Amino acid sequence: MTRKQRRLTLIGGSLGVLALAAVLVLSALSDSIVFFNSPSDIAEKKPAAGTRVRIGGLVKPGSLERGESLNVRFAVTDGAHEIAVRYQGIVPDLFREGQGVVTEGKIAADGSFVADSVLAKHDEKYMPREVVDALKKTGRWQEGEMKTDAHVVDKPTMSKTP
Repeated sequence: MTRKQRRLTLIGGSLGVLALAAVLVLSALSDSIVFFNSPSDIAEKKPAAGTRVRIGGLVKPGSLERGESLNVRFAVTDGAHEIAVRYQGIVPDLFREGQGVVTEGKIAADGSFVADSVLAKHDEKYMPREVVDALKKTGRWQEGEMKTDAHVVDKPTMSKTP
């Protein structure tokens, strides 16, 4: 074998090993790439007690209970399934019934969820004025698409006071 052939064989073998490593890493992380699981996903997968997961959905109306020493109990639902959540700590200002929430923690032995962090999601219908203007320019914006539920924000203006 000539020197050039050995070099090409070494480069080809290195690229093959690198591709194999990338495939193995991506396949191992395929379940972890999700930003959060819905209560229906958790009901389907039935993870073992102690498994660390992130659950997202809406805080079920009527399920919020605040206890002593910052204990909070509520249910996260996606409309089809719900999961009871226990959390001890200060919840975000946007946290309320009917609001989107993402919680991170572990599945308890009784099937409930013990959260160690709670994140409230902002309204998905929010659009900055610049995005609305850009959609109008491209023709993708339809009037009435975001009526009273939308939060379209103008840039604040500064005024000088005498």
